[in-house]
Amino acid sequence: MEGPDKTGSGIKQRPRGIYILPSLFTTANLFAGFYAIVQAINGNFEYAPVAILIAMVLDALDGRVARLTHTQSNFGAEYDSLVDMVSFGMAPALIMYQWALSGLGKLGWLAAFIFAAGAGLRLARFNTKLGTPDKRYFQGLPSPAAAGLVVGFVWVLYSYGVPGRDLSILAMAITIAAGVLMVSNVRFRSFKDLDLRGRMPFVSVLAVPLVFVLVFLDPPQVLFAVFLAYAASGPVGWVLRRTRRADSRSHEKRHRA
Repeated sequence: MEGPDKTGSGIKQRPRGIYILPSLFTTANLFAGFYAIVQAINGNFEYAPVAILIAMVLDALDGRVARLTHTQSNFGAEYDSLVDMVSFGMAPALIMYQWALSGLGKLGWLAAFIFAAGAGLRLARFNTKLGTPDKRYFQGLPSPAAAGLVVGFVWVLYSYGVPGRDLSILAMAITIAAGVLMVSNVRFRSFKDLDLRGRMPFVSVLAVPLVFVLVFLDPPQVLFAVFLAYAASGPVGWVLRRTRRADSRSHEKRHRA
């Protein structure tokens, strides 16, 4: 557990050292990302996206395990960021490059690099803004969601037998868009304000098995649709807010006139 504050600042300092339990989940996350890279190099695009999805689950678990067991540490935070760079930065970029972008020459690997660089910058910015007061929103598209968008695109089209090079331009556009959204100032819901421990209507409980049924009906298509909808929610929300502000300003000007 975290010890008392010894700095006199009133802020608890994370203890130094390594906690085994959350680090095991983080290491498993790293293994999934590395496995995805190996499978992409070998051309096994049915396994590489699944490995990234498993990495997402492990990434969500390691932080929760650390908080539940009071085993947060500076080492764990830094290790998690480095692993996320591999699993949600380098691995998705390489999967997309191997599947669709390699035929574009320099444009292909530059598009993949933009995604990888966006993931690195996104993670660095997130680590420097841990004290942001509004926890309801992320600034920029989270790197796991961006990874899900890219590998989901590969997974769904590969499952239907579509060659990646036939859609190389579209693949490049999606890769660059995901990379740019990660470093943008567009807000995305974090859903951290949802209270899952409170009382809920009985009808909402039925949504849980419904989600599982939809996912198992066609995992590539359903999961890609989810990541695409989430990635689009940020820009759509930004446009709606800008439109409302413009309408309110025009209304104020008319009222003054």
